[in-house]
Amino acid sequence: MKAEKKEICIQAECCIQNVVASAAFNHSVDLDAVVRAFPHVEYRPEVFPGLAFRLKRPKTCTLIFKNGKMVCTGAKSERAAGRAIRKVARELKKAGIIIIGKPEIKIQNIVASVDLGMPIDIEEGIYAISCLGKQVMYEPDQFPGAIYRMETPRVVFLIFSNGKLVCVGAKKEEDIYKAVENIITILDDAEVLIRKEGQ
Repeated sequence: MKAEKKEICIQAECCIQNVVASAAFNHSVDLDAVVRAFPHVEYRPEVFPGLAFRLKRPKTCTLIFKNGKMVCTGAKSERAAGRAIRKVARELKKAGIIIIGKPEIKIQNIVASVDLGMPIDIEEGIYAISCLGKQVMYEPDQFPGAIYRMETPRVVFLIFSNGKLVCVGAKKEEDIYKAVENIITILDDAEVLIRKEGQ
């Protein structure tokens, strides 16, 4: 499945890379029975307590724990994450694993990449953001990007001078797009986006 893309002002491209969702059954799951029913799963309890159940469609990996908790990673949308967890539950049930009821699904984190299509004067940008009283950290000797903690919506941006950003921490896709609009406005107002002619 292709990553979802959305065009935002200044022709920025925002692409959801990973949706992490948790889910839980109200009972334990027999992981040894899952291994017997699905030889392709990865389960090495001496190394890690979770069993890795991979799906090709949607392309995801769901970690299943004995206590009935699950964590799904790799989905490209909230909908795909929910679909993956429900599909895993159906597959387990079909194989005779005791599954009661439907899992409660909760989005924990959405990670998106953003390309502004133009470089950023990052030092000026950090200065402008900090002048607004915002939480921003930039230590180029340790990490090449600036780290900006946005309050509304509550997300964290990694900002790089080449105009690429990474947004993490959102619980809804709409929060990603709102956060990207906000950061573009902040950078544009601070006049730190280095436009080519005609942009």
